[in-house]
Amino acid sequence: MTVRAGREFLAIPGPTTMPDEVLRAMHRPAIDIYSKEMLDLTESLLSDISKLFATKGKSYIYIANGHGAWEAALSNVLSRGDKVLVLESGRFAIGWGNAAALMGAEVEVLKGDWRRAVRPHEVEERLRRDKEHTIKAVVVVQVDTASGVQNDIEAIGKAIKASGHPALYMVDTVASLGCMPFEMDKWGIDVAMSGSQKGLMTPPGLGFVAANARALEVQKKANMSTPYWSWSEREGTENYRKYAGTAPVHLLFALRRAIDLLHEEGLENAFRRHSLLAEAARRAVAVWSEGQVLGFNVAEANERSNTVTTVTMSNGHDPAVLQRYCKDKCGVVLGTGIGDLSGQAFRIAHMGHVNAPMLLGTLGVIEIGLNALKIPHGKGGLEAAVAYLGEEVAV
Repeated sequence: MTVRAGREFLAIPGPTTMPDEVLRAMHRPAIDIYSKEMLDLTESLLSDISKLFATKGKSYIYIANGHGAWEAALSNVLSRGDKVLVLESGRFAIGWGNAAALMGAEVEVLKGDWRRAVRPHEVEERLRRDKEHTIKAVVVVQVDTASGVQNDIEAIGKAIKASGHPALYMVDTVASLGCMPFEMDKWGIDVAMSGSQKGLMTPPGLGFVAANARALEVQKKANMSTPYWSWSEREGTENYRKYAGTAPVHLLFALRRAIDLLHEEGLENAFRRHSLLAEAARRAVAVWSEGQVLGFNVAEANERSNTVTTVTMSNGHDPAVLQRYCKDKCGVVLGTGIGDLSGQAFRIAHMGHVNAPMLLGTLGVIEIGLNALKIPHGKGGLEAAVAYLGEEVAV
């Protein structure tokens, strides 16, 4: 016996559930990729992507997922043999560093922890010790969707500036763009990248990179670039060059509608919505953790992200059992623990196209599963989430 009906609801950190309006936007014929309509669509998207990154620099659209955008960001500003400092706070900065190593860079990891954010003072101290300026770039993620940590990108930028080091500052915003503040120019970021399938509510397959004037100048001497990723190859009057060939027309239709929805809501309102829903999820987890089995992966409350909450399970309980129950019996798909947290955690996504009914439904299903499987937990997690939203959401 189950209580599910209809399609599954994805409470996973990407690809996230998409608005019906975005899905419908793709249900139309392709257009002439050389037409003025295509040119206008491209120009509007590039302008809006720059605004999302909060930069006056150049932005680029790639037919690629986030891993492709990693390569695009790295290959344009590095030469083979350049040293990259990777700031560890989970899986994904390490993954970006692994890509750099395979591309011919020398990679050093500033050792971190899957349970805490990057410490800006450690970054400053390491850069001060690099008297010869062998480190050419510093890479970090704003949110690591494996650990659930949120790094203080502004503070890290200040630390890099305080060190007096000329390394480029490069930030992954795949799990944060459109969901929380990001100020590329204000925070001193040289290169930023993102993907379409999370906060931007669009199918996987589009990657975005933004570069400031300093990064564009460095690119002129970098030798790692290849034709597809090259920023310079994407310049010129021919619109097809913006995509290094045929444009991904239907994904662009979807992205246009998704960004329009963000505009209609207002970006600050979207940030507030994510903050409210994230805290509601955390209130529920905090209550459940009283049973001494569930807990937060990220130790410090102010370092937990507003887009995904990573919940650990201990004392011999397997999170996969809870995940199967939620999916098979109730139709809610939770994110699995990955990397160092494989088999030890599950993840609740609250990013992109998500609202109170979606989140409260997810929390309710988790609570049903905890009860049905007799997993020890504090009672009243869902009620705590409801009470919080009732207090914070104004009449």
